[in-house]
Amino acid sequence: MAELLLELLSEEIPARMQSRAAEDLKRLTGEALKAAGLAFDEARAFSGPRRLALVVDGIPTARPDVSEERRGPRVGAPEQAVQGFLKAAGLASLDQAEKRDTGKGEFWFAVIRKQGGPTADVLPDVVDSVMKTLPWPKSMKWGSGTRLWVRPLQSVIALFDGKVLPGEVMLAGSMTPIRFGDTTRGHRFLSKGEIKVTGFADYHAKLEAAHVVLDAAERKKIILAGARKLAQEAQVVLRDDEGLLDEVAGLVEWPVPLLGTIDAQFMDVPPEVLITSMKAHLRQFVTLRGDGALASRFVVVANNLARDGGRTIVDGNERVLRSRLSDAKFFWDQDRKTTLVERLPGLQGIVFHAKLGTQAERVQRIAALAAAVADCVPGADKAQVMMAAELCKADLVSGMVGEFPELQGVMGRYYALHEKLPAAVADAIGDHYAPAGPNDRCPSAPVSMAVALADKLDALTSFWSIGEKPTGSRDPYALRRAALGVIRIVLENKLRLPLRRFFKQADLLDFLAERLKVQVREKGVRHDVIDAVFALGNEDDLVRLLARVEALQSFLGTEAGRNLLTAYGRAANIVRAEEKKDKALAAKIAGVPDVARLELAEEKAVASALAEVERSVKPALEKEDFSAAMQAFAGLRAPIDAFFDKVTVNVQDRPDLRLNRLKLLNQIRATMDAVADFSKIEG
Repeated sequence: MAELLLELLSEEIPARMQSRAAEDLKRLTGEALKAAGLAFDEARAFSGPRRLALVVDGIPTARPDVSEERRGPRVGAPEQAVQGFLKAAGLASLDQAEKRDTGKGEFWFAVIRKQGGPTADVLPDVVDSVMKTLPWPKSMKWGSGTRLWVRPLQSVIALFDGKVLPGEVMLAGSMTPIRFGDTTRGHRFLSKGEIKVTGFADYHAKLEAAHVVLDAAERKKIILAGARKLAQEAQVVLRDDEGLLDEVAGLVEWPVPLLGTIDAQFMDVPPEVLITSMKAHLRQFVTLRGDGALASRFVVVANNLARDGGRTIVDGNERVLRSRLSDAKFFWDQDRKTTLVERLPGLQGIVFHAKLGTQAERVQRIAALAAAVADCVPGADKAQVMMAAELCKADLVSGMVGEFPELQGVMGRYYALHEKLPAAVADAIGDHYAPAGPNDRCPSAPVSMAVALADKLDALTSFWSIGEKPTGSRDPYALRRAALGVIRIVLENKLRLPLRRFFKQADLLDFLAERLKVQVREKGVRHDVIDAVFALGNEDDLVRLLARVEALQSFLGTEAGRNLLTAYGRAANIVRAEEKKDKALAAKIAGVPDVARLELAEEKAVASALAEVERSVKPALEKEDFSAAMQAFAGLRAPIDAFFDKVTVNVQDRPDLRLNRLKLLNQIRATMDAVADFSKIEG
């Protein structure tokens, strides 16, 4: 057994692409090795700012001879089928095939033998195919060549069993290919010259000596431990930020955390502004005081060992941050001189969409929707809802949002508080974009809920009205996110919102239902249970719909539920089979059976049980006690079982009796389908 080591060294790879690329490299290499008939023990992938690396352990040094059997057409099959079989199997004639009796007739079989050989002979093709198929979100050409890669390649290590594989990569812009080799380079600033390696252990050790931490997880640990230590020494607390940690770990090969200070003059600027400047623009980690407020210290991660202990690096970061925050403070001070109402005319100059008008026109639509939604939100003050809706987009024409677009809504809240508008109005302005993602906080205050729902409902209905619907993976206006936002606000706050009142297009309600299906399926709800409830149709109350789904899944998990499903299946299968034979039967067996034609005790017992179920189910459904409605069906199993044991449904010489008994079975189906379409349930 031997080891395969790959390293693809290039110019700096965007941090957001590294982790996925490493996983793709491991996956594609594993698939290519298996396709070549090569087993292996383990594959490990690594990524960093300048390199992707992969080590595969336990690959045999030689490929064994393999034999593969392929069954062909039946003996005596048409010549065209025979020739297709011979061509696919690589045989010249049927003399090279075998004739076998399979018990179901005689068939031709081909035994294809593939000769083994040194593993190293096939690995160059494996490496080349992986490099050609490795997917990047964005690739580039450089020079005049044709090789696509995320950034210009510099070298390729390809070692198997300690020896360089024969092979090469033709770089774009060069007539000289990069040959597979055994050399790499260390840190761009802290290491000089090429590094020759003999295998992964040697590669890993020499890179570390050359100031390169190969493993991204290890870089994250170093960053986190160093940053927390610095924060503790400064008597502050590091603010958790997993996304920023991932990004910074992809920007540095030799992480060195350093502590900086924010000038006191900027500490009265809203903390979101400071955080945005430090995180999004400068990749600095935020710290907090003991009371949770923003502290005046930050952590920056250098990719270098500075002679002065990092003082110059920290000074540079503080200087850039100071410049950035000076602009922010200027906008903060200037923006507060103009009220939100005074900013509203400026929205007429911002086009929301060519077919949907300006932001001013959109605000009018949102306000109208918010007023209607407020009627369904307990505790929502309609006057405050209208005020918040009319002002929710006013900060778009502020200087701060012009400089920091990601703070829209957030700054509107601060300006509203500065004007001493009601706190509920200010919070609604700040919350109306939420939730922006699955992990984002969901509005819970009544005024905030109404305005946030109106914003999302307007986006959905407006874009639907002009035919701009999501298709496949294309969703340029984030309408899936808007739909999920509506679902979360409604369900998490248990709002009884009749969506049909707001959706003129029927397929828009279907779109929302599909988003709900995806969401509840991710929480472990069975897809067939979801389909069974959704198949009822005409349901636009998401809270009620989900309660029905949960009650059905819970009931089906009990013995009574499983028994009922069996009983339903027996009745429904007979009715469906008869309906296929007689297209007019469905109309004939609709309604309740004729009591006078119920001859046997088992028939009468089923009819009596159904009557009792209907008496219990109807009020339970009216009270939305779906668990009680499900439990009401539990008593049907025993009489239905007895019915099938003693009663013959298809009495051929008595058509009236047969029709009445089919009516009885159809009533079982119809009664149960009033709660959910049990035909959708698997099993």
